[in-house]
Amino acid sequence: MRILVTGGAGFIGSNLVDRLLADEHEVMVVDDLSGGDRANLADAARSPRFALHVTDVRDPALIGLAAEWKPEVICHLAAQISVRKSVDDPVHDARINVEGTASVLTAAHHGGTRKVVFASSVAVYGRPSVIPVPSDAATDPRSPYAASKLGAETYLATFKALYGIDYTTLVLSNVYGPRQSPDGEAGVVAIFTDALLKGTPTVVYGDGGQTRDYIFVDDVVNGFVRACGDQGGGRRFNLGTGVETTDRRLHSLVAAATGAADEPAAAEARLGDLPAMAVDPAAALEGLGWRPQTDLATGLKATVEWARGRLAVR
Repeated sequence: MRILVTGGAGFIGSNLVDRLLADEHEVMVVDDLSGGDRANLADAARSPRFALHVTDVRDPALIGLAAEWKPEVICHLAAQISVRKSVDDPVHDARINVEGTASVLTAAHHGGTRKVVFASSVAVYGRPSVIPVPSDAATDPRSPYAASKLGAETYLATFKALYGIDYTTLVLSNVYGPRQSPDGEAGVVAIFTDALLKGTPTVVYGDGGQTRDYIFVDDVVNGFVRACGDQGGGRRFNLGTGVETTDRRLHSLVAAATGAADEPAAAEARLGDLPAMAVDPAAALEGLGWRPQTDLATGLKATVEWARGRLAVR
């Protein structure tokens, strides 16, 4: 099938692109390379079934592109992902995440697309009263970023009602793995891994008891692949493990994987950080036949091996 991936040069997107090509789909990537890296698509670029268009998803040219290429499915991962940046500039955040999604959906309509698979965020749940958070939990956006993701979800439902475009929303917990950059809005796994391999200082905030739900990128890719099919239409699914891991425990695991000393510095807790988060993936098992396959230790080993190779190349 023909699948268009927005944000396909990014960490998750490029891993998805490689899997889709391995499954013998035709893949087009739309990415403005503001956050992605062309190098992430080096393997994909060797395939005759791959094309890259360096284009902002808000560019009206996307409509013509979709109308000509006619993707059966669009996986929409392009986004502004920084909570802090969304607070500083909510208009910019909305332009990318809400206007961008409206543009992608308009392109889907003109291209006769059957389904859009959308990458949402645990931020839409706010400060949940129950952990792990079920996929049908009430939403409670507490940042412009969370509001824009929830707004994008509403646009999906609207375009389904208007034009019959099916959709599946995938709420991603803390994704980690190969190709995640330690720079910019990096995940803590990438930050710890890079620092410990380089022998530079690491920091754990507060008492180290803050928890997150870490999901390996290959498992997330599996979720997208399953959602590209007919199942799960019009629904939201959590892609996570349901397991909470403290910051301090994570540091110990990454230190063990890198062979570095487990001696992070302590810093004051950061204002606004959630004390705990994990999502319940039960609905994804029922609706998509998906479950996480990679335990944290195994995923961290693969991540560290990739990071060693990246640093060796440098």
